[in-house]
Amino acid sequence: MPWQPREIMNQRTEFALKALQTDNFRALCREYGISPKIGYKWLARFKEGGMRGMTDQSRRPRNSPESLGEEVVCRMVRLKERHRFWGPRKIRDVYLKQWGEGPSESSFKRVLERCGLTEKRKIRCSEQAGRVATGRKATSSNEVWSVDFKGWWYDAQGRCDPLTVRDEHSRYVLELRALPDAKTETVKACFERLFERHGLPSAIRSDNGPPFASAHALMGLSRLSTWWLANGVDLERSRPGCPQDNGAHERMHRDIARELEGADYAERQAALETWRCEFNEQRPHEALGMKVPAEIYQPSTRRWKGTPEQIVYRRMSTRKVKGSGHITHEGELIFVSTALAGWDLGLSTRNDGNIDVYFARLLLGVLEPETAAFIPAHPAPSASEETSLMNAE
Repeated sequence: MPWQPREIMNQRTEFALKALQTDNFRALCREYGISPKIGYKWLARFKEGGMRGMTDQSRRPRNSPESLGEEVVCRMVRLKERHRFWGPRKIRDVYLKQWGEGPSESSFKRVLERCGLTEKRKIRCSEQAGRVATGRKATSSNEVWSVDFKGWWYDAQGRCDPLTVRDEHSRYVLELRALPDAKTETVKACFERLFERHGLPSAIRSDNGPPFASAHALMGLSRLSTWWLANGVDLERSRPGCPQDNGAHERMHRDIARELEGADYAERQAALETWRCEFNEQRPHEALGMKVPAEIYQPSTRRWKGTPEQIVYRRMSTRKVKGSGHITHEGELIFVSTALAGWDLGLSTRNDGNIDVYFARLLLGVLEPETAAFIPAHPAPSASEETSLMNAE
């Protein structure tokens, strides 16, 4: 018969005493309605602990092979304190790179949570997502660079509004620099250094603000974006009021805000450069298979040889843009854009008699000779359109 709830201790004890004297253990087990395995267990407990061995014992393991030693926990905590804004997955990846093996991701989450070193992720309402209609998803380094100003804050040295440039594919931060101002020549000098160091990207993505673009100019062209085009770099722009079009870059800005704003540092640019190096060389990214950006990024094969003196158009006539933004065609002054002053435009006559007007690879619009009117190709800033009729050098 099976154990009776009320006299379970007495039955176990009685069974154990009989088992010490019987020659047919299995028959005794059948008499008490238990398996030989259970019978041997209670007999062993009686021999080891007497009556005390007959009580139910905790099922909790006396020791766990997964328990963490003090040294391991201290390593985890030290890494987290060094990288306060990194999550458990990134902390674990750095741990494994330093010590070869380590606890599971769930162990990292548990330990850091118990130490009060994690914050619950806030649930944000989903927003309508979108990309530039003519935007591209980078599949290799230097296919798209994104650029923006972080947004200012004040530190001990005054107002800080760093320029940020990032390679979309590898997440590599090419530049994080506190500039004295946001003037075209200042930003241009910064990009000259980037082009010399990394080569030319295929396209640069920006918002519609100065100095990257001019909201009221032809196709949003500014003197800086005109210079990019002259160097063979296409333009991409986010839609006005839609920061999600450049969401990954904005996400990086949020990390900079959390980790640098309000921090106490002796020299501003040194602190920015330290953050940039850590982001590129130490911080793993889930989208990169937990690799760091420096492991992915490769310099561009398009080396920069300096700004061309002029754009060369094949099978096209040319007109130079005057300082006033006008070109001359058949004795008529036709306004195009002051951002293009000093540069040659390419004119290609169509079958209907109208003329397509290009700057580098960008179709600016159509010139109607009969009315001497220039009609822009796009009413709003857009990415460049390529043509097989010419080749800019």
